[in-house]
Amino acid sequence: MPARAPAVVALLAGLLSLAAPAAAERVSGPARVVDGDTLEVSGRKVRLLGIDAPERDQPCEDATGRPYACGAAAHEALAALTEGRRVTCEGPGEDPWGRLVARCAAEGRDLGAALVRAGVALAYERFDDAYLPQQAAAKAEGAGLWAGRFEPPWEHRAAERQAERAAALARAPADPDCRIKGNVSRNGRLYHLPEWRSWTATRIDEAKGERWFCSEAEARAAGWSPAFGN
Repeated sequence: MPARAPAVVALLAGLLSLAAPAAAERVSGPARVVDGDTLEVSGRKVRLLGIDAPERDQPCEDATGRPYACGAAAHEALAALTEGRRVTCEGPGEDPWGRLVARCAAEGRDLGAALVRAGVALAYERFDDAYLPQQAAAKAEGAGLWAGRFEPPWEHRAAERQAERAAALARAPADPDCRIKGNVSRNGRLYHLPEWRSWTATRIDEAKGERWFCSEAEARAAGWSPAFGN
C-alpha cells in the first residue's frame, strides 16, 4: 500500500478526532445553589443542560399582574430540590465561563425536568430540546411563569447587553474611529475592539494610564496587545 501524503494523514486524524465523542465529566456530592439554573457540586460549577431560568434581577408578573422576583423563585425551587440530597451531574464539556454543562439529578430526580415542569424555568430549545414535553405540560396548566407574563431569560439578557452597550457608546469619544479601548489589567496592557464582547464591559480610567486608540496599529505601537478570547 502506498504511503499517504503527510497532509492527507493530518486531515484524516483531524476528522477522526472531531468524530470521536468527548469524554463525559461526572461530579457528585452535596450541592450549593448559585442561581436558578446553576449549582456548585463538590467545588465544581455546573450549568444545568437544557434549561434557562430567569435572572436574579428579572421581574415577572403573576396571574393578577403583580410583579414578583421570578429569578428568586427559580433559585428557591432548585434549593428545595437539592437540600440535604446528593446531587450527581454528568455532561460533555464546559461553557465559555468554565462551568460544566450537564444533566443533574438529586436522588434520581432530573433537576432540569423538575424545574421546567414546575414552570420556574424554560426549556432552552436553542441548545437542547429534551424538556419540551415538560414545558408543554407546565404551559397547559399555567404553572409558575406560565400563570402570568414574563420575558424569556435569553431575551432579558440580550436587552440588558444592548442597554449596556448603548451606555458604553455614550461614554466613548465622539469620533467613531477612535473607540478602541486600551485597558490596564493584571494581564498587562490590552486593547479591546468595539466589535468584541469584552469591549462593553471594559471601563477606561485615564488616571490609571488607560486610554483610547484610533487604530490597532496605534495601540500596538504604544505597547498594548490584543485581548484575545473575544
